[in-house]
Amino acid sequence: MKEVLAIIRMNKINETKKALSESGFPAITCRRVYGRGKKKVDYELIEELIDGKMIKSKPIMESISEAHRLIAKRLLLMVVHDDEVDKVVDTIMAINSTGNMGDGKIFVCPVSDAIRVRTQETGECAL
Repeated sequence: MKEVLAIIRMNKINETKKALSESGFPAITCRRVYGRGKKKVDYELIEELIDGKMIKSKPIMESISEAHRLIAKRLLLMVVHDDEVDKVVDTIMAINSTGNMGDGKIFVCPVSDAIRVRTQETGECAL
């Protein structure tokens, strides 16, 4: 069993859930999260982007820059059989890959056990 964790853009969540469901993966946990990447901000670019007006105030520029602001994202969590990981990852990638920074990250982690609370089934049967 593997856990697939995907951090995606907020505006991609409905399309991603639909695609996963259509691919045979309706079970999903989703949370709203906040974070930022490691890319440094070019303050000169920010100055040019804001209606062509030059903003000289460093606090204002910092408040709108990625370096100091946490961006709202969605965190999807799924536990799937080992042989389904590629299909899940491919589905998430197909919907969320725009080629731009901020498209997200996907992590795949091993799961040592699973237990269905209602029936006490364990392991693969609990999925």
